[in-house]
Amino acid sequence: MAVTDINALRKWKKIPKDFRQRLLSNVFCITCFETTVVDYTLHDDEQGILITGKCKTCGEDVARLIEDA
Repeated sequence: MAVTDINALRKWKKIPKDFRQRLLSNVFCITCFETTVVDYTLHDDEQGILITGKCKTCGEDVARLIEDA
């Protein structure tokens, strides 16, 4: 994991560890559909946390937005 913004890391750490893992394992890939994101980075977004990385299966770029509550 790489962090481009300390605020994104702070938001991420507020999420329980087991739930964070579920979020990383439930990302949409245009080729594989549901996948796990690997080699990901966290970005602070005005709507929450943006996770960008690669599909574990095929290597395509994937992203997931975790909205703020």
